[in-house]
Amino acid sequence: MIKKTIVLFAVLLMAACTPKEKVPDFKAFTDVKEKKAAFFNFMYPAVIAENARVQKEREFIESLVMKLDNDSGITSKELDKATKLGELYKEKLTDAGVNADWVNAMLVKVDYIPAPLVLSQGANESAWGTSRFAREANNYFGQWCYTKGCGVIPSKRNEGAAHEVAKFNSSQEAVHAYFMNVNRNNAYAELRVIREKLHSSPEALTPEQEANALAHGLIRYSERGEAYVEEIQAMIRHNRQYWR
Repeated sequence: MIKKTIVLFAVLLMAACTPKEKVPDFKAFTDVKEKKAAFFNFMYPAVIAENARVQKEREFIESLVMKLDNDSGITSKELDKATKLGELYKEKLTDAGVNADWVNAMLVKVDYIPAPLVLSQGANESAWGTSRFAREANNYFGQWCYTKGCGVIPSKRNEGAAHEVAKFNSSQEAVHAYFMNVNRNNAYAELRVIREKLHSSPEALTPEQEANALAHGLIRYSERGEAYVEEIQAMIRHNRQYWR
């Protein structure tokens, strides 16, 4: 559970994160350790804020579970909120309304992502914040978009391809898009299954251990497949001194 103080801190961070946020010049760092520390310190607040948002959404869904268990009625306000969340996570309510199948499906998707995994992927995909797309589009996770003008056109895009590299206004926006991608995209269903199993494990895992386990569900994040997963896991291990 995320403590209330962290949730409050996350809300303040979200309010402070604007399109004019000051991004460190990661290319200017000559010391590797200093560059890593700068990158993680820059990205960490956005990850905390996103996990706080997800936690609040999950707590709402869990409150609906309790109502179902107690045969309590769902209010119109709760139904409206559930409807919006269902659309957001691509788990729309049917005519059956809020039922056990829906809340169980939502609890698989609405869940936190350990910071070591998010930060390792961000570092990998953005070359520690130095890539063209990180600098020009605040895109730290290599995410694509498919509407003309939605982002930056890759210089090596295949002939006939229409995708662009998505452009974001801030690191917070980029991290939010990453969370929604991992939590609702069918390509990462395996990651969500692994995460659900971790909840039922009697062993308490550290964020690093959780990240290492969930990385197995990212095999479709890159064309490199298993090699990509192993690289992310190696980054999680090698940078353990930075995980808080």
